[in-house]
Amino acid sequence: MLTHVTEIRVRYADTDKMQFVYNGKYLEYFEVGRTELLRSTGLPYSEVEKKGYQLPLIEAGLKYYQPAVYDDVLEIHTSVKELYSPKVHIEYVVKRKNTDELIAEGFTTHIFIRTDTKKAVRPPKDYVAALEPFFKK
Repeated sequence: MLTHVTEIRVRYADTDKMQFVYNGKYLEYFEVGRTELLRSTGLPYSEVEKKGYQLPLIEAGLKYYQPAVYDDVLEIHTSVKELYSPKVHIEYVVKRKNTDELIAEGFTTHIFIRTDTKKAVRPPKDYVAALEPFFKK
C-alpha cells in the first residue's frame, strides 16, 4: 500500500489567537492531500467531475496530538481505506516535516454520486484502478 505525501507550509493566516493552526484548517489540509493524491494518479478531481461523478463529504473525524504553528512545513500522508463501494474512506496523518512529530490524524468519508441524478453509485473502474495502490487493507 502506498501513501501519498503532500507538503504544506503553515501560513500566518492559518493560525489562531493562540498562534496554533486553527482546528478547521486541518480539514482544508486533508482536502489538499486528497486532491493531490488524485492528481498524482493522473485522475484529478476535475476529470472525475467531467465523467459525471461527484464525491460529497458524508463524514469526517480528526484527532489532534500537538499544535502546528506558523511557518511549519507539514506532511499530509494520505491513503485510501474503503474503495470498492459507493463510499470512499480516506485516512490522513499530519506530521511535522524533518522531525516526524505526529500533529494530527483523521479521516473523511465520501460517497460517489452521479452528477445528473445525485444517486449513489459504485466508483468507475478507472478511479478504482488509479487508487488501488493507495488502498489500505
